[in-house]
Amino acid sequence: MIKTRDMTSTAFRQFVDGRHPPVILQVLPALNSGGVEQGVIDINAAVVRAGGKSIVVSSGGARVHEITKAGGQHIVMQVQSKNPLVIAGNTSKLRKIIQSQHVDIVHACSRAPAWSAKRAVEGTHARYVTSCHAAHAMGGKLKRFYNSSIASGERIIAVSHFLADYLEQNYKVDPNIIRVIHRGVAIERFHPNAVTPERLVALSRQMRIPDGAAVILLPARMSRLKGHMFLLDAIERLQRKDVFCLFVGSDLGNENYCRELESYVDAKGLGAQVRIETQCNDMPAAYMIATVVAVPSVVPEGFGRVPIEAQAMGRPCIATDHGGARETIVRDETGWLVPPGDVEQLRLALFEALNLDARGRAMLATQAMSHVAAHFTNDQMCQGTLDVYAELLAEGRQAMLPAAARAAAE
Repeated sequence: MIKTRDMTSTAFRQFVDGRHPPVILQVLPALNSGGVEQGVIDINAAVVRAGGKSIVVSSGGARVHEITKAGGQHIVMQVQSKNPLVIAGNTSKLRKIIQSQHVDIVHACSRAPAWSAKRAVEGTHARYVTSCHAAHAMGGKLKRFYNSSIASGERIIAVSHFLADYLEQNYKVDPNIIRVIHRGVAIERFHPNAVTPERLVALSRQMRIPDGAAVILLPARMSRLKGHMFLLDAIERLQRKDVFCLFVGSDLGNENYCRELESYVDAKGLGAQVRIETQCNDMPAAYMIATVVAVPSVVPEGFGRVPIEAQAMGRPCIATDHGGARETIVRDETGWLVPPGDVEQLRLALFEALNLDARGRAMLATQAMSHVAAHFTNDQMCQGTLDVYAELLAEGRQAMLPAAARAAAE
């Protein structure tokens, strides 16, 4: 069993008392798969561990039970809607929750619910945080205005320096209110020693991995933006019959693209070497099956959990050279970064990774795992987020003091 230290924010703990522990309300569209969802689940557990009260508002989803299992409370609300009338109704509902539950911090983790959450906080004692997880396309004035909700927090958590720059450049956000907090991986779960041989055998059978195959894994939802076709172009150029490509990710809402991808595979004559799996309940084992993990996104990822999960598992990782990947992979030390859309450079990186000898793989694994342990753990992410909450709790307490007491405290 891999053990981790409890790095829960001591700044946050100072606000925990028997009378009124800090109440944190996170709001997001739904609780299914994805990096935003995982972050909310992790912070929910961290708040409870630190002695606070955690409430999560979403439209529901397959992972709601993870909120309640960790000691949090889940409330169903259609906060995923972009309909102005629904947003107005959600504002009133959220304000009632804030007031009845004595919420101290409201944390909006996506654009649509941020419109309701911002207005709901007004006129209450609650403080307001937003998170920016993606560099959303600007589009026209209306799209730009819609996107701006995520830049409206008293503190804004950017999950990468890339996104901090995006906020400053596109929304003129004061850099003093931005806090860069990289996402984290649960290294007690994503570690080679945590995966038993039985799990590897079971998943290999489930995924029907050919014996002796060199597996290239691309774990991502079925979306054109994730670069599946870019990777297939490079695999075609490899001209290696021992390579087996495994796409793992949900096709929910992208069924048409999934069918298009299947046609693309057939057109390249790669049908026997590619498999699409839309569900996997054991991602650590999936990484262990992989010879190489590919993250060939065609647009910059705001952060991207796959590179840190792959490195935590000691797997060679190849990603596109833009966005958050530049902050998570150390070029030519813990993985490879290739120019966007450059099929030949992706082919060369795949060739190098697939041909690493035992010593080379061991060295890369050691460097990658150490890199993640030093910079991208779940504990570090939770501590940073609770520190942001503590900042606002302190400001709120200061604001409630009488003028004379504030002057003395200053």
